[in-house]
Amino acid sequence: MNHLPLVSVIIPVYNGEHFLAEAIQNLKRQHYPQLEIIVIDDGSTDKTAEIAAQFHADIRYIYQSNQGPAAARNHGINLAQGEVITFLDVDDLWADQVLIEFTSYLIAHPEVEIVQGLIQQMQLDPTRTDRYADAFKPIFEPYQFINLGSAIYRKSVFDKVGLFDPELRDNEDTDWFMRAWEQNIHKVVMPKVMLFYRQHGRNMVLQQTNLVHFGLLKIFKRHIARKRSQGTSSVSPSMHWLDYSGQSPI
Repeated sequence: MNHLPLVSVIIPVYNGEHFLAEAIQNLKRQHYPQLEIIVIDDGSTDKTAEIAAQFHADIRYIYQSNQGPAAARNHGINLAQGEVITFLDVDDLWADQVLIEFTSYLIAHPEVEIVQGLIQQMQLDPTRTDRYADAFKPIFEPYQFINLGSAIYRKSVFDKVGLFDPELRDNEDTDWFMRAWEQNIHKVVMPKVMLFYRQHGRNMVLQQTNLVHFGLLKIFKRHIARKRSQGTSSVSPSMHWLDYSGQSPI
């Protein structure tokens, strides 16, 4: 355990009073020996700050004016002291003990820059009347796809790929992974669920479905523009984009 590096977990949150305490407690249950939890409050107007104050000994809490999730994550990366960076959206959860396993793999394989796990999609069951945290049930089989919270990253990879584009209010994760793919950033996918992706009425993505689809077109246009600007000197990715974003586990 002593060989494990400091891991910085960045939680961007906007009006997440229903989820923040559970997210922090979920991270503490990882029992990771060197953990830095950075909560970036992106201009919340609810009780997010009050809830964060209850965990003042366990987290770094930073408030900023509302600038969107990309800017919030960038702020967290700039503050992070860990050799390893990862992200957890405030309404999602991680599988227990997954952080030790994934970080150990990353350290044992210096050529790997991203270790990714599977995603278990969860749906809010409106018929449940007990604790809100228990009112989610799994749907579909676990899968691998783009979701920042399903992976851990060497901090150095952000020097190569760059930060998230703050101009993007959606699909900033797809844009970043596409840039990583273009640069042949080496990632592996572990055949284990890391992230419980919880869908509910407050999800930003679910509220902006049409905008997300439009945003994907914009991301691919950016990719084409980069390739054209690089010309024949650019290095082709070692695998197809669909394989990189949704490849089979190792």
